[in-house]
Amino acid sequence: MAETPVDQKVLETIVKSVVNNPDAVKVERKVDEMGVLLSLKVDPQDMAQIIGRQGVMAQALRTILRVVGAKNRARINLKIEEPSGSTHTREAEKAADQITEGLNL
Repeated sequence: MAETPVDQKVLETIVKSVVNNPDAVKVERKVDEMGVLLSLKVDPQDMAQIIGRQGVMAQALRTILRVVGAKNRARINLKIEEPSGSTHTREAEKAADQITEGLNL
């Protein structure tokens, strides 16, 4: 089995140390012409810890990954996968429906 890339290890280590359910942490890594994309999935109950107040934690994770990427000459992007059926998604859909109703679309 191939060794886990350093960027993926760093993300997994930090996230697992912050969340309440570290066994649910999954990181997928994809490389394309735009660079490296790390997709992070966590337990729905841990989303608040990963996003942080006003997105501060998510931004900090992205900053750390940017430094790791610079050291390894790679552009690293982080996508935090929102769990299906989350409250945030339903609220966003509701707001979008209200806006489109007001526009008579």
